[in-house]
Amino acid sequence: MANQPVYVNPLCTRYASREMQEIFSNDTKFRTWRLLWIALAESEMELGLPITQAQIDEMRRHIDDIDYDKAAEYEHKFRHDVMAHVHTYGDACPSAKGIIHLGATSCYVGDNTDIIVMRRGLLRVRELLLSAIEAVADFAERHKGLASLAYTHFQAAQPTTIGKRATLWLQDLISDLEQVEFQMSNLKLLGCKGTTGTGASFMELFGGDMNKVVDLEKRIAKKMGFDACVAVSGQTYSRKTDYNVLSALCGIAQTATKFSNDIRLMSHLKEFDEPFESGQIGSSAMAYKRNPMRSERIASLSRYIMTDVLNPAITASAQWFERTLDDSANKRISVPEAFLATDAVLSLLINVISGGTVYPNVIKKHLLEELPFMATENIMMYCVKKGGDRQALHEAIREHSVDTAKQIKLHGGDNDLLDRIAADARFGLTRDEVDTILEEGGFTGMAEAQTEAFLQNYVRPLFDKYQNIDRVQVEINI
Repeated sequence: MANQPVYVNPLCTRYASREMQEIFSNDTKFRTWRLLWIALAESEMELGLPITQAQIDEMRRHIDDIDYDKAAEYEHKFRHDVMAHVHTYGDACPSAKGIIHLGATSCYVGDNTDIIVMRRGLLRVRELLLSAIEAVADFAERHKGLASLAYTHFQAAQPTTIGKRATLWLQDLISDLEQVEFQMSNLKLLGCKGTTGTGASFMELFGGDMNKVVDLEKRIAKKMGFDACVAVSGQTYSRKTDYNVLSALCGIAQTATKFSNDIRLMSHLKEFDEPFESGQIGSSAMAYKRNPMRSERIASLSRYIMTDVLNPAITASAQWFERTLDDSANKRISVPEAFLATDAVLSLLINVISGGTVYPNVIKKHLLEELPFMATENIMMYCVKKGGDRQALHEAIREHSVDTAKQIKLHGGDNDLLDRIAADARFGLTRDEVDTILEEGGFTGMAEAQTEAFLQNYVRPLFDKYQNIDRVQVEINI
């Protein structure tokens, strides 16, 4: 590896996909600026301004040949990134130089590009969410009948199935998908409203013809693939838009953290293992260890996303009148990094649930260790039907349960509660009867049926709805 004497963002070098990095790249940003300048000039030409098709054609020929060195020189001179690229583009398009950025302010390219790029980022997130939902649904289907000990407060509670537990992750992922769709459907371009949002410069260009100024925005929106521009603005679109978009990503981070916590707890119980390559090292000191490092990474990056959403929240609250610039530096960092981290988190979630290993025998062992306590109510009801005294049976169960739990905790003994009950004449049961009660107890309730119903009624219809959306093949490099 070459020397790296300066800081490099680990979201790019370790975690996020190439696809998401390209969406937020300089190439995408400045190419979109040029597309917006073309859309502006072309719309102005269509509405009668003295711009020629030859100028538009020249601008089109130079969409991709961005001279970054020249742009850097101009920016060093002007201390203004938009004007640096106006001049760089103008040098490449000498006949069009005088009409590039005509009537526009910096936010015409800056803000409109941010909206376009965030929408592309959300499209990528949607693909990842659909892939995650598909992977978790497959997991739930395969394990819908696998009985497992369930927990409240991480204390043993009534049993569930592994598949039913997975539906809890699925439900949150579907909620996140709905939020992403909502945010995409509500994104609108800023348009070309000028320095304070009044359209004054364009009113001047079009000789006070308000209809042409309104039409100009509609034409630009259509050329850039949007239905509309925001109805009103200052110089910028409302920074609440950034907050709303990052809030959807924050929701994904919450879902992913809950998932990763569950996986880490199951790993501790030896009920589940993450994917583990043949040469992978779990600990530099303890060679036997298989730490749930990918789930830990999900939690770590998700924590960053959840705190990052404070940036656009504070930025939106701190805007002055029609424009202030204390948003710019923050937006350049907080918005792309939220998307890059979300990309990494969902990729890891897909990898863990698709490539992990479930251990049914360990799951069964843990269930059987606690099931005798849970079966006592069924045993009591069975004995009452045979003529037993409910209160006396309750007291007998209490005595045996307390003593059994004490022996387990003090001496690490096995759970022999059912043997104690079978041997107690107050119950009048054989061991075979006790085992039958255990087998027929229905302790997982409707867990399997709930899982199947949820998959059938909520998840599979999503696959039909999104059948034309590509699924993502994730690759975890670190």
